[in-house]
Amino acid sequence: MTLAYSSSIFSDGCAVKPRRLDRAYLPALDLNLADGSTDQAVAKLLSPGRRRVFFINAHCCNVRRRNPQYAKAVAAADLLLPDGIGVELAAKFTGHSLTANLNGTDFVPQLLQRAASMGKSVFLFGGRPGVADAAAARLVYDIPGLRIAGTRDGYQGAQDTRAVIADINESGASILLVALGVPKQELWLHRNAKHLKADLTLGVGALFDFLSGSVARAPEPVRAARMEWVWRLAMEPRRMARRYLTGNVSFLAHAGLAALRHKRLADLQQRALDITLAFSALLLLSPLLLLAALAVRADSKGAAIFKQTRVGLNGKTFTMYKFRSMTTDAEARRADVLNVSDRDGLCFKSRQDPRITRVGRWLRRTSTDELPQLFNVLRGEMSIVGPRPALPCEVADYPPRALGRLKVKPGITGVWQVSGRAAVGFKEMIEMDLGYIKARSLKLNLQLILRTFGAVISGRGAY
Repeated sequence: MTLAYSSSIFSDGCAVKPRRLDRAYLPALDLNLADGSTDQAVAKLLSPGRRRVFFINAHCCNVRRRNPQYAKAVAAADLLLPDGIGVELAAKFTGHSLTANLNGTDFVPQLLQRAASMGKSVFLFGGRPGVADAAAARLVYDIPGLRIAGTRDGYQGAQDTRAVIADINESGASILLVALGVPKQELWLHRNAKHLKADLTLGVGALFDFLSGSVARAPEPVRAARMEWVWRLAMEPRRMARRYLTGNVSFLAHAGLAALRHKRLADLQQRALDITLAFSALLLLSPLLLLAALAVRADSKGAAIFKQTRVGLNGKTFTMYKFRSMTTDAEARRADVLNVSDRDGLCFKSRQDPRITRVGRWLRRTSTDELPQLFNVLRGEMSIVGPRPALPCEVADYPPRALGRLKVKPGITGVWQVSGRAAVGFKEMIEMDLGYIKARSLKLNLQLILRTFGAVISGRGAY
C-alpha cells in the first residue's frame, strides 16, 4: 500500500510530503482503483511512461462478472479510475472512502487541457460517423492549443483493425481515446496494446456523444446530486432500463455480499461495539461535555473544540475533534517546543508544554479532552479501541514497520494508552499496536475499555 499525503500545510503546523496518486483495494469489487484527486490522476497519466487506462463504474463491474475476456482486459490495465456513485458506495461497504469520483466525461477534458499545455496530441477513435469529428471540434474550441492528431469512427472506420492501428500510429498521437463502448473498447485496447505507439490509451465510453452534443448531459444540479444516471434513464428508458435498474440492484447486491464475506467477525463486532458505546457515552456524558466546553471558553480565548488533521485507516486523513487544551497560537509555536519533548521517538509530548492552558491541564489529566472523538467514532473514522491517530508529518517519517498500525481504524483508547500513555516510547508503542492488531477480538476490546478507567484515574502518562 502506498500512503498518500496532501501537499498543503496541515493545521498541526507540519510540512507534509506531496501527495501522490494512491491505489485503493476495494474488497467489495475485488479491484485496485486509483485513489486521488483529479489533478493527481492527470499528473500520473501524463507522466513519462506508457499506460492503458480504463474507467470502472457499476455497469463495468456487472460486465466483468459475466465476461471473462473483459475481466482479463481489466486485470491487465495499468490504472483503473473510479467512475460513479455505485463504486463509491461499494467502497464504503468496507469502510473505504475514495478521494474523488473521476467521471470520464468531466475528467478527460481536464486531462486534455493539461496535455495541450505540454504539447501532446490526441487521436479520437469511435462513435457513429461524424461524431468523433464533432467531438474533436468541440475539444479544440474548449481547449485552445489542443492538437487533434486524427479521428476515425467506430463503424465503417473500425472494420480494418490493421488500417486503424496504422492510422493512429502514423498520426504520432501521444494520447488515444477509444469510444467503442464497454466491453468492446477495453477488449480492443487489450488485444492491440503491443501494436499501438501512443503513450496513453483510454477507453472513454460515451464521451464523444456528450462532447458532440448528440447525447445531452444532465443539468449541473442533477450531476452535483450524483443522479446523472437517473437523467440518462429518463432520456433513454428503453435502452438504459436494464443497465440502471436491474443492473444497479445486481451490482449493489454482489458488492454487499462480497463486503460481508471479506469482513472479519472482529470487524463487525467492533463496529457494533463502537456505535453502542459512543452513542450511550454521548447521552450519559452530555452534561460533562457541556461543562468542559464552557470551562475552555471561560479560561482562554478561542473555540472550545479543536480540529486537527490526523491519519486513519489505510493512511486516509480525517478531521479529529478534541476539547481545546492549548492556547489558540499553539500550532504557530509548535516548532519552538519540539526540542523539549519528554518522549522518545517521533511523537512529541512535553510535561511542561507552555502552550497548555490551566483548564487544558485538567482536561488532559482526566482525558476529558478526548471525549469529542466519540463523534469521530459515530462517523466511522475512529473506533473506541485502536491505535491512536497520528499527525500526517509523523506518519510521513514512519519506518516501514510502523505503517502496520494504519491497517485498522485509530481508537480513543488502546494498549499503550492503558500502559502508560505518553510515558511509553515510540518503538514500544508501535509494537503494542501491532500486537493488538494481530490479536484483536471483542473480548480484548472489552478488557482494554475496562482498563481505561483505571488508567484515567491513575493519570499516568497523561500530559
